This record gives sequence, structure tokens and C-alpha cells, in this order.
Amino acid sequence: MDKNRIEGAAHQAKGAVKEAAGKLTGDAKLEAEGKGEKLAGKVQNAVGGAKDALRGE
Repeated sequence: MDKNRIEGAAHQAKGAVKEAAGKLTGDAKLEAEGKGEKLAGKVQNAVGGAKDALRGE
């Protein structure tokens, strides 16, 4: 498993927490940061998946 997949999953989780906290507190900036971090995590996870596929894992 590529390290990008692990880091991507961590970013997605962190982003989800930030997004939820932003929604809960009404902080639009925090919510947006969370959404952005979640998206970055998804992209990073996809890159790791592609690397794994190329290696045949």
C-alpha cells in the first residue's frame, strides 16, 4: 500500500472533522477548509491507488 493512500485517508478524516466542526459552530471558513482538505485527501488517495495499480498490488 502506497504511503499516499494512508496520508490521503488521514487528510480525508481530518477534513471531515473540520467540516463538521465548522457546520456545528457556524464557522464557514473552517467548514470550507475542511471540505478542501477532504478533497485533497481524496486526490492523494487516488494517486496512491494509481501507484499501487502500476506496481500490481
